[in-house]
Amino acid sequence: MPELRLARLPDRTPVKATITLPPGLHQALQDYARVYAAAYGEEEPIAELIPAILASFLESDRAFVRARDAMRDSDK
Repeated sequence: MPELRLARLPDRTPVKATITLPPGLHQALQDYARVYAAAYGEEEPIAELIPAILASFLESDRAFVRARDAMRDSDK
């Protein structure tokens, strides 16, 4: 089998999660959606923004990234 430069694609099957938000957080997300629309000229539903917000937060948390990498290394 040829060795490709592109690694095998990860599982991209979406996972549905249902959460309950406190009113203040829900309002903040609605406000974020409005600011996003003003910044980019395109409205996005909160449900579409939440995964991107969570991913951005997790990727920017350096302590989490280091701990996760260490955990994965110890599982090998």
